[in-house]
Amino acid sequence: MRGPSKPDLIVGVDLGQTCTGVSYANLSSGADTVRWIQKWPGRAQACENKVPTVLVYPHGSYKASSWGFLAEAKNEQKAEYGTTREWFKTFIDPDFLEQERLRNPQDTPSSYTEVQTWCRDYLGFLYDHIKLKLSSELGSVAWEDAEIEFIFSVPTTWKPHPSVENFRSLIGQAGFGGPLGARHSVTIGLTEAEAAAVHTSTESAGIFSERDLLLICDAGGGTTDLSTLRVTDTAIRVLSLEQVDVVEGANVGSAAIDDDFMNFAEARLREANQSQPLDLDIEETVYEMMKGKEFQNIKCEHGAPDETPMFSLVIPGLSHSYSNLPANIERGEMRMSKEDLRGFFDRQLHKLFRSIDTQLQNLNRRLPDETVSHLVLSGGLGQSIYVQEKLRIRYGNGAELHPNAQFMQVRIAPDPQLAVCKGLVADRLRKLTVGRSVLGWRCCRASYGIVCKELYDKHRPGHVGREIRKDSRDGKTYVLRSVEWFVKKGEPVSIDRPIEHDFMRKVDLEDSIRVFPTEVVVSYDEKDAAGVQKLCDIESDLSSASEKEFKEKNRRIWQFGQRYFQVKYQIKVIIGPADLRFELWFNGQKLSKDKPIKVEWASPTASSIPALKSPPPLIHEDGILRTKKSAWKLGRKTSGGSNPSSP
Repeated sequence: MRGPSKPDLIVGVDLGQTCTGVSYANLSSGADTVRWIQKWPGRAQACENKVPTVLVYPHGSYKASSWGFLAEAKNEQKAEYGTTREWFKTFIDPDFLEQERLRNPQDTPSSYTEVQTWCRDYLGFLYDHIKLKLSSELGSVAWEDAEIEFIFSVPTTWKPHPSVENFRSLIGQAGFGGPLGARHSVTIGLTEAEAAAVHTSTESAGIFSERDLLLICDAGGGTTDLSTLRVTDTAIRVLSLEQVDVVEGANVGSAAIDDDFMNFAEARLREANQSQPLDLDIEETVYEMMKGKEFQNIKCEHGAPDETPMFSLVIPGLSHSYSNLPANIERGEMRMSKEDLRGFFDRQLHKLFRSIDTQLQNLNRRLPDETVSHLVLSGGLGQSIYVQEKLRIRYGNGAELHPNAQFMQVRIAPDPQLAVCKGLVADRLRKLTVGRSVLGWRCCRASYGIVCKELYDKHRPGHVGREIRKDSRDGKTYVLRSVEWFVKKGEPVSIDRPIEHDFMRKVDLEDSIRVFPTEVVVSYDEKDAAGVQKLCDIESDLSSASEKEFKEKNRRIWQFGQRYFQVKYQIKVIIGPADLRFELWFNGQKLSKDKPIKVEWASPTASSIPALKSPPPLIHEDGILRTKKSAWKLGRKTSGGSNPSSP
């Protein structure tokens, strides 16, 4: 009989800027092999590892008529038929959307709502196809009755809120999670660089040694993610890894090469049109040229030994009798040189070099006596021959650009296009098999804390000018809106064990409310005092807890002060690759099975934590008490092996 802890099916989804990959493991069949979907609508007779991240909306319709390969059909691509929507993944980050709207408003979505619609519609098509292809693999178990885990990756450039939470919401709206009552779950699993690292360590474990440092570079269509990891265990079937530096990301990818080509081709055609009319919709024509097999093949083969010095690209709709030699157009074809194409690549490479240089420099400051053994490339841009060669020249064995990378070897991940989606599934399989993830520890990307009160000390400089209040129940004065950090940026946190915090609340005897709010704050700066922002409010609902388990205070006749209940409970924080999850525990029992912790995410423009310039009058308030010794525990490594003290 199948154990309850193992799902029937694990599905890993890598939503890409240009293409999307889906891998899976069918545990209901007794196998743990990682496979991937290769049959897609519009490519019935071919095997394709990924499906284009593209939609077409007919003019005047809010409903997409096609997606993926179907959206690339000629009838769907006609300008008079509809509008193509693609390259929208990076705009799920509203900060990036706003930046691009200021920089290039004509080529940027007009609203965040539009981006959400496109993403939700695309994911809806994707879910329907996954269901169609994988239902038959479950045997006698119906799709709705099967236990299925969907695991998604995210770029490192996305913050937990709003980007990751918005993405999670869109995934659910698209159908992932299944109908009401289905045993389907959705998880944000790993960042793209982390997933690529897991895949590489699974498929190529033999080339790495214990204590090796690996710099993983997942260069995809729209973003490039970097992560530095250490090999900690080679004794079992796949390696164990831990992060040694904060994961970084940049908006660098192959889609920008396509964009540069379109700008280049448009300039050529407009130059030709001025002297000799083309009778073409130039914008539509250059888009067709970019999407065509000719340019895509030339791009993928750039840097190959047999690459020709000049290329000719057919201009769709242009007569073969048309020639305009000053504009490099001959017999209806546009000619471009290898150097032209190289310029498109080099613009992205310069950005990529900057990101890798920064990662190596930061690592050298943190670990000055250690060296990086391997630079591992994955992703669509990472499989480019030209990119690989340039990285070997700059960083390969013997290069002296960085003191900690002089003996670094540049390696290519197996199946670089599928590294992310396959890594998501491989990591989950490892957890089910041996009880722990491949990536055991990760460096926290930000500092997280709670707003609390602490005992007022007039001699402490940090308390001068702060808001203070007196508690009538114990007669003590407290400083309000202090922050207790439960993890700081760059500190390692366990993948498999949560950070725990003990809370104490004072509740009046006649107060029937057992829902306690807590404000969570975040800082993305190196110093916690700077840039503190509200992240979310969490509500701990202890309504189901018995009042007999609360401790009554001041109930003795000789005790002065107002009688009240002292309620002690515990919140466990699971810090994911790009998100946070909370669990509520009381008296050793988990109460959060039915979500008694409610999370209200703050507005992206939430103000920072204020510090008052002059002390206000003493007033009464209850709140979380910041203890002298931190109660956060178990979730991170400490230098001395004990729990860290509060800041």
